[in-house]
Amino acid sequence: MTTFASGTTASNSKDGLTRDALTVLQPGFTGTTAPDWLLRRLGEGLASVGLFGRNIASPDQLAALTAQLRAERDDVLVAIDEEGGDVTRLEVRTGSSFPGNHALGAVDDVSLTEDVARELGRRLAACGVNLNWAPSADVNSNPSNPVIGVRSFGADTDLVARHTAAYVTGLQAAGVAACTKHFPGHGDTAVDSHHALPRIDADLSVLQSREFVPFRAAIAAGSRAVMSAHILVPALDPDRPATLSRRILTGLLREELGYDGLIVTDGMEMQAISATYGIERGSVLAIAAGADAICVGGGLADDDTVRRLRDALVSAVRAGELSEERLADAANRVRALAEWTAAASAMSRTATAASATAASASASGTAAGTAAAAPRAVVTGGSGTVPGAHHTNGLNGSNVSNATGGPNGTGGSNASNDSGGSLGTGDSNSTADSNGTGGAVDVGLVAARRALTVTRSASYTPLTGAPFVAVLTPVANIAVGDETPWGVAAELARLLPGTENGGFTGEDAGSSALAAAGARPLVAVVRDEHRHPWMAAALDTLLASRPDTVVVEMGVPQSAPRGALHIATHGAARVCGQAAAEVIAGE
Repeated sequence: MTTFASGTTASNSKDGLTRDALTVLQPGFTGTTAPDWLLRRLGEGLASVGLFGRNIASPDQLAALTAQLRAERDDVLVAIDEEGGDVTRLEVRTGSSFPGNHALGAVDDVSLTEDVARELGRRLAACGVNLNWAPSADVNSNPSNPVIGVRSFGADTDLVARHTAAYVTGLQAAGVAACTKHFPGHGDTAVDSHHALPRIDADLSVLQSREFVPFRAAIAAGSRAVMSAHILVPALDPDRPATLSRRILTGLLREELGYDGLIVTDGMEMQAISATYGIERGSVLAIAAGADAICVGGGLADDDTVRRLRDALVSAVRAGELSEERLADAANRVRALAEWTAAASAMSRTATAASATAASASASGTAAGTAAAAPRAVVTGGSGTVPGAHHTNGLNGSNVSNATGGPNGTGGSNASNDSGGSLGTGDSNSTADSNGTGGAVDVGLVAARRALTVTRSASYTPLTGAPFVAVLTPVANIAVGDETPWGVAAELARLLPGTENGGFTGEDAGSSALAAAGARPLVAVVRDEHRHPWMAAALDTLLASRPDTVVVEMGVPQSAPRGALHIATHGAARVCGQAAAEVIAGE
């Protein structure tokens, strides 16, 4: 085992310059165990490792993997891109147990957001992960944004700011460092930086009043890391994207906003950087600009990549293109975060043990936390009152069911629903089911239920027969990936055995879905209908022939609700699908 505290070395390490160059890298790898080259690099000074869905098979396997890494270097930073919701690595093959940011923003209960982040952090920490590349603090001001969308808490600046701060607080209370992203704000883009370099042409006053506000809140909440965006913002720097801009990373983030934590780049192999500067040159420019850690490994995940970046940094110092002091400062910031995670993890374990002791001594046995405030409400057809919710007249005589959103709720922005029975896993952040049975319900499922917005016609009644689920499937962006299942079919099959489904895309999607459904009840699942003309046209076709169609929107709900029942889940996490299925089946 090799341990590198700040200012110390191991006998088998390379020279200090080479060691610092390795320290600032956050590479990935392939496989579910650490390859020999990665363990060797940890012994030479590599201080961070990034994990992706390809590295994770189960919680036990992940815990064994992180233990393997720490057997070589006990203070290693193990990072992951686990936003919950649509972007999940822990549950890449099943879908997330937590709704994403947009659903939490729809509920607008900051205590619930903090609880969700704390429980997510607890699960990460239990598997040995101590740095999460989350949350997204981007204000989704452009509804056509192809890469942010439901990853954002919303389009309202103040809402995004308060939930960003709550998320940072909850995650770090579990001993996992938050990495707030994508500075200075990726919400007003129409281009995905995985594919090209986006440009934001907002003036400085707009940036100050919109984009910067959530990052100020994150800094005030103590976010231990901030991730830069590969975007060009001419009002801040007309020449270089934020990741490579000294004006933005040092002048704005460090000096103007007063941030003193770790600055991490977004993935350097993304086309916004790799296709314009190349990853070697881009990495040198990023460190020179003020970044402290280079994220790479989503696409390039081998020893050759690590060697190339290490050598590029060392050569840049020796050529006078990068100061040795700047590289050393970056490396020391990485080591400082490693020290923080060790201390925070120990404090979190102590607090968890104390909480468990107090809970076992409680005579009532009732779980605490704001999630317990979630009302039980069964959404049904007709005009009856839903317990714990209020109704307003919807479009075309429909009813819209909305929860109060808890102590910080927004009232009419959130639907209320629930299901019967015990669905929890017994984890530490579960709440007693409000039906009085005492069953545990995970905080993620509670949040997903509260996030629904349900609009139904007066004549709608819950399905009792097995439906056909037509999934109108868009191309997934790279951040989300196409490995993770989404939709409502699996959960409907549990509630309504015999449920079948099919995926449809393109100009014939509507007619093909009708033919596949036949006479069965029809459920259409869409994702960002407003961004895909073919999807809107397919839904037109379905509703023209089958006005009884149930429509489930699992993206950003910009299009007007339509169908006999319309459910906006504000995200495509597994629990969002479960919550929607409960409403469809009248659970």
